[in-house]
Amino acid sequence: MTAASTPVAAFAMRPDLPALLFSSDDLAALRSIVVLDATVTITDFATAPAGLLDSVEILVTGWGAPHIGPAELDRMPRLRAIVHAAGTVKGHIDDAAWDRGVLVTSAANANAYPVAEYTLAMILLAGKGVPDYIRGYATDPALYEREADPAIGNFRRTVGIIGASRVGRRVIELLEPFDIDVLLYDPQVRQGDPVLERARAVPLDDLFAGSSIVSVHAPLLPETVGMVGAAQLALLPDGATLINTARAPIVDQEALTAAVRDRGLRAVLDVTEPEPLPAEHPLRSLPGVVLTPHVAGALGTEVRRLGECARHEIERFVAGEPAEHPVTKEALIAVA
Repeated sequence: MTAASTPVAAFAMRPDLPALLFSSDDLAALRSIVVLDATVTITDFATAPAGLLDSVEILVTGWGAPHIGPAELDRMPRLRAIVHAAGTVKGHIDDAAWDRGVLVTSAANANAYPVAEYTLAMILLAGKGVPDYIRGYATDPALYEREADPAIGNFRRTVGIIGASRVGRRVIELLEPFDIDVLLYDPQVRQGDPVLERARAVPLDDLFAGSSIVSVHAPLLPETVGMVGAAQLALLPDGATLINTARAPIVDQEALTAAVRDRGLRAVLDVTEPEPLPAEHPLRSLPGVVLTPHVAGALGTEVRRLGECARHEIERFVAGEPAEHPVTKEALIAVA
C-alpha cells in the first residue's frame, strides 16, 4: 500500500477516549494500515481542521461524538466508513450517511459482554438472596445463626429474559452451565432460531407468571415503553426479582416502586428515570432494591474491548473484507 493510497482515519469523540479505547499495540496496528494522528480528536466539526475533513475516509467515533448530518457529510467528501467504538449509533449519525453509501459499524456486540456479565452476577446473587443478606447482616449479627430461607438458591430456578437482543442472547448463553431453566419473551424470534435451544419462548405474561427472576434486555422502542407494568409485576411470585440493565422507560417505574413497597418485590436497577434518581426518591431507601449508577456497560478495562472491535473493523475495511458488525438503516429501527 503506497502512502498516496493509504486511507486517512480520524477520531471523533471525547478527547480523553482514544487513550482509553486503544492500547499502544492497537494504535500501532492502525498506523500500519491508515494515516492517523492520535493527538487530534474531532469534538466539533465546525472547528475541525479543514484539511483533515477533506481527506478523511474512515471516521472512528465514540462517546461524545458530534452529530454527523448532511452538512457534516458535505465537508467530508471522501468519507467511506464510520466505525463506532461504542454501542448504539442512534442520535449521532443521520440517515444521510447510509443514503450516501457510507458503511457504519458498531461495537455494540462488544459492549454486550460486560452487560451480560453484570446480569449473570445479579441473577445468581439475587437467587441466593445475597442482596438481602448484605443489608441484614450489616446491622444484625444474629443473622449468622438463623436458618436460611428455604426459597433461596439457584437449583432449578426459572429465569425470564425479555428480549433476544445481543445482551439477552449472551445472558442466556452464560446461564447454560447452571441448573437454571430459562424462559424467553421476544415476538421477533422465529422457529429455528438457535436461542430456542437454550430457552423456551413464551408470551410476556406467562414469562412473569413462571419466573422468580426477570431480566429486561429489550430495545427502547415506542412499542416497548411501559411494556413491564403493574399487570406484569402482579404476576411475579412473592420475593421475585426484576433486573433492568436496558432502558428505564421499558419498566413503569411508578408501578415498580409500588410493587416493591407493597409486595416486597426485589429490584436490581442499573437504569432509572431520571438518572440519577433524586435523593428523596423511594427506590433509594426501600428495602429490596439494588441501585447501580449505569455501570453494567463497558467501563475500565472493558473499554479496551470496544477499541479492539473498532480496530478489527478498520482492518477488515482496509483489506476489502465485509464488516463483522455492520449497522444498516433498516436494522437501526429495531435496536437499542
